[in-house]
Amino acid sequence: MNPSVHHLGPAPGDARAAVLFLHGRGSSGSDVTGLADALPVDGVAWLAPSAAGGTWYPLRFVVPTAENEPHLGNALGTVDQLFGKLRAAGLPPERIGLAGFSQGACLALEYAARRPRRYGFVAALSGALIGPLETPRPPFDLAGTPVLLGCAEHDAHVPPEYVEHTACVLAEASTDLTRQRFPGSAHTVFPEEIEWMRRALERIAAA
Repeated sequence: MNPSVHHLGPAPGDARAAVLFLHGRGSSGSDVTGLADALPVDGVAWLAPSAAGGTWYPLRFVVPTAENEPHLGNALGTVDQLFGKLRAAGLPPERIGLAGFSQGACLALEYAARRPRRYGFVAALSGALIGPLETPRPPFDLAGTPVLLGCAEHDAHVPPEYVEHTACVLAEASTDLTRQRFPGSAHTVFPEEIEWMRRALERIAAA
């Protein structure tokens, strides 16, 4: 495994399920440790890549996507490579969860939208789809994938209209969507999100 990818749990070839975790701006793949410790589900491999300089793309997610290139394309390529390694190790897509926090949550959602298929789950912790609200986006089908879209109501980093727009897009994408709204402005991972992920992980690990 690439040293820039933080790996916890069994090797992918020995795992019953896996999670690709994408960190937030200014962090690294090692941030996955706390989340994995809070979700002690047996047989789960956790892979968490680190972005160069701690940033998947340089500008805010609300700007036109072209302004975040080529960084955004490179970040999506990193996720693609890791997903391919998990598939090569024998894990089908429906046993692979995709999760991210903040900038990583935006990247996770964007990856799922651009690479539509049935995933084990997609958990977007304080994030939304990348690009302005009017960004053209072809219809896509996530084939019933459970998706968590969670965010504080007054998160300064993630405008609520972008979260609601993302919820509308996902509702039309054949997802099993859970929308969690939290009071206040905390930009963090909430206990309710942890509980949702625990149930989702137990489900795909037992499949």
